[in-house]
Amino acid sequence: MNKRCVIMMALLFVLTGAAFAVNLFAGSADISADEILRGVFNGGADAAVNILWKIRIPRALAALILGGALALSGYLLQTFFHNPIAGPFVLGVSSGAKLTVAMVMIAAAGRFGQVTSGAMIGAAFIGSMLSLGFILIISQKVRGISMLVVCGVMIGYICSAVTDFMVTFADEGDIVNLHSWSMGSFSGMSMDNVRAAAIAVFAGLICTMLLSKPIGAYRLGEAYAKSLGVNIKLLRAAIITLSGLLAACVTAFAGPVSFVGIAVPHIARVIFKTSKPALLIPACFLGGGIFCMICDMIARTVFSPTELSISTVTAIFGAPVVVAVMLARRRGEM
Repeated sequence: MNKRCVIMMALLFVLTGAAFAVNLFAGSADISADEILRGVFNGGADAAVNILWKIRIPRALAALILGGALALSGYLLQTFFHNPIAGPFVLGVSSGAKLTVAMVMIAAAGRFGQVTSGAMIGAAFIGSMLSLGFILIISQKVRGISMLVVCGVMIGYICSAVTDFMVTFADEGDIVNLHSWSMGSFSGMSMDNVRAAAIAVFAGLICTMLLSKPIGAYRLGEAYAKSLGVNIKLLRAAIITLSGLLAACVTAFAGPVSFVGIAVPHIARVIFKTSKPALLIPACFLGGGIFCMICDMIARTVFSPTELSISTVTAIFGAPVVVAVMLARRRGEM
């Protein structure tokens, strides 16, 4: 690891801590630094401590963990398809997960009350894998990047349309929290949600790090990877499973969040000036967490007390990155 990469990785850790700290201060209720330090380290039962531990800390942790998961999922999908604009939102993976989670929430709400975190992750994983299955079939038929993206967008629209149809005819009591969730939001997160998400996401992160060497060989071509003894079929199955799991965790707890999975991996490549997975995997995770924490802070403070959906803010900052990547690729082809 060269000096530049060490400095940039250290900077990402510093920015992660800074973004987390700023999220603890930001909000409609003014809490001083002394109250935050006392609340974090000593606890208590006053209003400031309740706001910290029941609202701001779980929400900031969720943005950090789920934002990192989304960016890492995007990196894996870009690696799998050898496509610079592949991502869970663009390819319809998030919409597929959104559909199955909405089905479970509507079906189970009347019978069992609140749906468990495990059930939501499981439902989202099934939906994401179904969407990825369709994309894999389509990718065998079309070779152009633009056609693959168009097909992914169409799958996303179909899943979103079916979800909206179900929500329209569901009982009001079954969809109390479904509308805000379906637009994408980190609000309403609890520490139990954070713990469940952390277990699944960090398991996916560790498995992805263990695959960094095979992924590096795979990026240089399947023939080269095979010559190094990499089991291509097993690796492709692992990549697609991990990307589906990470995207599912995000959708299960925060709903569909746009453009993070595409934009952050490209930003990481530009900053580190390398394509080594051992560096890009942690960089994407930290970068995704920073990106989502900043966007979530903007979403809940700029027009307070009105809160924007997280996808609205991530699209504003993420879409220009995608456009720049497409223009740069087009110039390279001309």
